[in-house]
Order: sequence, then C-alpha cells, then structure tokens
Amino acid sequence: MQVRIRSVGGTALRLAESVLLASGQRQARQNAWAAVCENRRHAEDRAPGPGATGPVTEALRR
Repeated sequence: MQVRIRSVGGTALRLAESVLLASGQRQARQNAWAAVCENRRHAEDRAPGPGATGPVTEALRR
C-alpha cells in the first residue's frame, strides 16, 4: 500500500505566493498553468500510440 505525503514545500510556496504577489498576478499564473496542462492533454490525445501505422509511417518503411 502506497501512502502519499503532502509536501510542506508546496504549501509554503503557495503561502509565500499569496503574500508576495498581487491577486491579479497570482490569477494570471494559475490561468497560464491551467492552459499548459490543457495543451499537454490535447497533445497526448493527438500523439499516435506505439506501433501506429498510417500513410507517413508506411512510406518511411519502404
């Protein structure tokens, strides 16, 4: 059984961020990170799986 331990560093970082950054900057950073995560999900959906074949793959095998 695997137990996840919460990171104290991550909590401290969020606390420091909330104190040091204006709310607008913090929201912009959160929005940017959400966009990065969404782009990664879309890229995974577009990526062909292992052993995928198609016109380009078949042309390269010749």
